Amino acid sequence: MTPQPGSPVNKASIKEERVAKRAKKLEEYHRQQKRSKRNRQIGILAGSVAAVAIIALLVATFAFAPKAANYAGGGAGDASTIDGVQTFSNTTSHIETAVTFEQTPPAGGPHSAAWLNCGVYDQVVPNENAVHSLEHGALWVTYDPSISDAELDTLKTKLPSTYVILSPYDDLPAPIVLSGWNSQLQIDSADDTRIAEFFTEFWKSTNVPENGSPCSGAIDAPGKVS
Repeated sequence: MTPQPGSPVNKASIKEERVAKRAKKLEEYHRQQKRSKRNRQIGILAGSVAAVAIIALLVATFAFAPKAANYAGGGAGDASTIDGVQTFSNTTSHIETAVTFEQTPPAGGPHSAAWLNCGVYDQVVPNENAVHSLEHGALWVTYDPSISDAELDTLKTKLPSTYVILSPYDDLPAPIVLSGWNSQLQIDSADDTRIAEFFTEFWKSTNVPENGSPCSGAIDAPGKVS
């Protein structure tokens, strides 16, 4: 309480008032400290929960990501072991012009000096470059663009991670055609068990003109996805 002019000063009252103000300030300070501590704890908890969620998402993504098929490779390319496989007698040479191939899609013959880098393409790729990749032991999996997305997804699960080209192809004789050097298999469904048999026998085959040559480091065609 503030004394009136001319009134006697009550020192005890002034002291009590100051003590009360300090106590009030101290109480407010403690409240702010508790509030800040609580907010920090909430922030730490929220951050921890978010970190755990992110880790769980990454683990789930890795765990459920489609795995590439695994084949031994290096077979001799014996067509007699698989029903429906056709074989041919194409010769090999490197040329710089367009080629009219004997098969659709091609399974060998004169081709470009530059091979096509293996991978997944969502556009039609050049025959002359893809055939050179077959010469190195890669397989070329072609599909009719009209097949369903589900069918295409199933087909992708049957492919290894290297030495394979996947691309659409117009006017195919079957919904899906698997081609190696001088070998070919036409199938109607991505669930056909002969896909795995064909890869086991012809993928990275030793019975190709340039066995062991790379399937990367050359050219990418438009539409390469991976």
